[in-house]
Amino acid sequence: MPAKSRFTRLDAFTKTVEDARVRTTSGGIVTIASLLIVLYLVWGEWADYRRVVVLPELIVDKGRGEKMEIHLNISFPRVPCELLSLDVMDVSGEQQTGVMHGVSKVRLAPAAEGGNVIDVKALDLHSQDDVAVHLDPDYCGGCYGANAPPNAIKAGCCNTCEEVREAYASVSWAFGRGENVEQCEREHYGERLDSQRKEGCRIEGGLRVNKVVGNFHIAPGRSFSNGNMHVHDLNNYFESPVAGGHTFTHEIHQLRFGPQLPEEATKNLGASMPWTNHHLNPLDATTQATDDPAYNYMYFVKVVSTSYHPLGAPKGLLATLTDPSDLIPLGRHGHGDDGSIETHQYSVTSHKRSLGGGSDAAEGHKERLHARGGIPGVFFSYDISPMKVINREERSKSFLGFLTGVCAVIGGTLTVAAAIDRGVYEGATRIKKLHQR
Repeated sequence: MPAKSRFTRLDAFTKTVEDARVRTTSGGIVTIASLLIVLYLVWGEWADYRRVVVLPELIVDKGRGEKMEIHLNISFPRVPCELLSLDVMDVSGEQQTGVMHGVSKVRLAPAAEGGNVIDVKALDLHSQDDVAVHLDPDYCGGCYGANAPPNAIKAGCCNTCEEVREAYASVSWAFGRGENVEQCEREHYGERLDSQRKEGCRIEGGLRVNKVVGNFHIAPGRSFSNGNMHVHDLNNYFESPVAGGHTFTHEIHQLRFGPQLPEEATKNLGASMPWTNHHLNPLDATTQATDDPAYNYMYFVKVVSTSYHPLGAPKGLLATLTDPSDLIPLGRHGHGDDGSIETHQYSVTSHKRSLGGGSDAAEGHKERLHARGGIPGVFFSYDISPMKVINREERSKSFLGFLTGVCAVIGGTLTVAAAIDRGVYEGATRIKKLHQR
């Protein structure tokens, strides 16, 4: 016999000699079953370890002097593109009137003809073919009492109908159809405008705004400031030869603040609540219809900053982009080099009213009264939430947690299997003794 070690008394795993062990058929079955169960549970632990979950975090948004992008795609089946104007303004005093950079106007055929896209060049209201190239080189068209626009082809002159319109807008004068204006009559502006009266228009694209409280709206006619008021030239809108006039029936195909989250990101946001981009953009696929030309739609939007950090992105907030916002191409704002995305969610409430005022008795609300006046169109007023949501991808458990789970599976399964095997063996032994009596 070898000498006993000093650790012998500490041995918690006492052994039995081989002759004292009993092997049974039931024990073999329990062993095979327990091994299969261990393999299945270990595979489950491995799958759980590899699973990626998104952990949301709510913090105070401490960003300052930031920009955000608004991407829109809205159709107006009963207003031609020539009459629509997109304006943006915010509480900082910044205004963008007649926005065209980054935004496209797509002419649509009348709804009765299917509303398909029309070739823009073929129906360009201010075609380059009509530029007065045949006029005397010394020709200088008058601006009819207004100041010539700074971007005029010839400084100090208004040689085209478009330049006369810009000159009128600069001094807050209504323009109309250009009657008795030489340039517009030469270019047949009024006739072309009337030929497009039955068309629709789709406005699509993106614009960059200050991340402060503000609004953007799509309304008829050129906009200009009259004192402290923002007004539009509505003559061409209301004086329409089309039966029933123009109306602001519209469909919002898409409206989002910031870049779209990737599809894999929305899938990882939880099986119990499968998010899609529709949950982030509740106004998508919204349709409003009216037969009243003097009608106003208002959407009050609450914007919440939201960042998405993929697995492996550094801890902390999204890194600030090195390039100034104005140097980042439109559509790339909010994308980090590590795959992080800075975007926005929003909630919205809507309100609509006739500019003629009155009550909502037709809808069963006689006590609800509306004020008279205003501008027909679609208005979006957005407010910025002081809170920010951070969605961060992480493993559902650490590697140490995976090892702990594996040990628990093996130990627990073998312990239960041993208890079952012991019970089966003891039961079989007692039954055998009863039969021998």
